[in-house]
Amino acid sequence: MTAMLLVMDMLNDLVHENGGGAKTYVPLMKERSVLARTRAAIDKARAAGALIGYVRVGFSPNYRECPPNSPIFSRARSAGMFKLGTWGTEVHPDVAPQAGDFDIVKHRVSPFYGTSLEPILRARGVSELFLCGVSTNGVVHSGAREGHDRDYACTVLEDCCAGATVDEHDSALRCVARFAAIKNSADVTFS
Repeated sequence: MTAMLLVMDMLNDLVHENGGGAKTYVPLMKERSVLARTRAAIDKARAAGALIGYVRVGFSPNYRECPPNSPIFSRARSAGMFKLGTWGTEVHPDVAPQAGDFDIVKHRVSPFYGTSLEPILRARGVSELFLCGVSTNGVVHSGAREGHDRDYACTVLEDCCAGATVDEHDSALRCVARFAAIKNSADVTFS
C-alpha cells in the first residue's frame, strides 16, 4: 500500500506568529505543539518511504480565482492574505517541504476540488492518506470526507491539527470519525 502524508494549509499567513491569521490558530497550535508534532510526523513518514504532499490555499495577486460569495475567502481577500508568490503562502519553515515533495495549490477549502491532488495520487498508486493541518474543521475535515468518497483509506493525525478553538477541533473530529480513523501521530506507521 502506498501512503501519502498531506500537510495542509500550514502557511505563514495562518500558522506563523507574524502571519495575518496568527490570532486565530497560533494560540491553540502552540498549546498543542502542532508544529513540532507535525515535523516529527513528516520525518517519520519520510523514513517509512511515504510520499509527502503540501496543500496550500492561494490566489493570484488580483484574487481572480477567489469566490466573491465566500465568507471565509472574502475575509482573506480583504485582509490581503493568501496571495501566491508571497511569504504568506509559503509553508511555515518548521514544517517546510523538501525537493521531491508535492505542492498542491487550491482555491477552495477542499484539497481535491480543482487541484492536481487526485491525478498525483492515481499516478503514484496511493491508496492511503494521512491528513493533518489547519483547520481541523476546514481542509482536514473536507479532505478526509472527500478522500473517503474517492476510496482512499484516510487517517487524521489528531495531534497535528488545530481549529480556531478546542471546540471547533473536537467537533470536527467527532464528525469526521465516520469517514476516517482518528489517531495520534505517535501511534501510526506510514508503510
